[in-house]
Amino acid sequence: MAQARIGIIGGSGLYKMEGLTGIQEIKIDTPFGKSSDSITLGTLEGERVAFLPRHGRGHRIMPTNLPVKANIYALKTLGVERIISVSAVGSLREELRPLDLVVPHQLIDRTYHRDSTFFDKDVVAHIAFSDPFCPTMSELLYKTASATGARAHAGGTMVVMEGPAFSTRAESNMYRQWGADIIGMTALPEAKLAREAEICYSTLACVTDYDCWREATEVVTVEMVVANLLKNGSVSQRVLKDLIPKIPRGRNCGCGEALKDAIITTREQIPDDFKKNMAPIIGKYVR
Repeated sequence: MAQARIGIIGGSGLYKMEGLTGIQEIKIDTPFGKSSDSITLGTLEGERVAFLPRHGRGHRIMPTNLPVKANIYALKTLGVERIISVSAVGSLREELRPLDLVVPHQLIDRTYHRDSTFFDKDVVAHIAFSDPFCPTMSELLYKTASATGARAHAGGTMVVMEGPAFSTRAESNMYRQWGADIIGMTALPEAKLAREAEICYSTLACVTDYDCWREATEVVTVEMVVANLLKNGSVSQRVLKDLIPKIPRGRNCGCGEALKDAIITTREQIPDDFKKNMAPIIGKYVR
């Protein structure tokens, strides 16, 4: 099977990666069903890259129904070691303005309908998740975004809500009191599953609006979000193009050994079919 070291998950407004050459469309069968769409493999700045539109081309899948386990599993089978996620977010801080870029460091999980682990039956694993984003990739992503001339911000906490409706004013103000900085709908369970798959994960969050806490601003609408997504699209493409050749070959962040001591179930209790289905993820620890 074709291979790619770097994966890009495109969020709302980013359904195609510009500049790819030697393109190959791949559909991968996984134990968790089909991925959001076919995966586009191509060369960008001399590096093989796997691009996956999170919501499918034409934006067909809402956040709650995203086949995240299939998406991460499919990228893992292609040899992906690092994922750069692009996401649309609302701002919970005055200084984070629409069209700004944010590379968050922390997450608050407000989802409740999503399957967030590969180890949901037969086998138990507890990954460390205190720092949900890869620190090495996040630092490199922020520096690259800043170098484009965009207003970029390092760090901050993202609330991940269930959706598909936007927040109430009460919820938005509550998240501000919690110390959150931005709000989105898709970073979880992506970040958790990427960690279980030992893939480095970082997010380029594109601010589209001020959520609804800022009463001096008009209420957030889909039209407003889409208009700003289109403006942010070209900036995101440029950041990704500049980032790819800077990504080092080796990894020293610890993401690549996240499962080393995480699988609690005794090896003799792990079913053979689980070992087979999960071989791309657990194969180096369980045979």
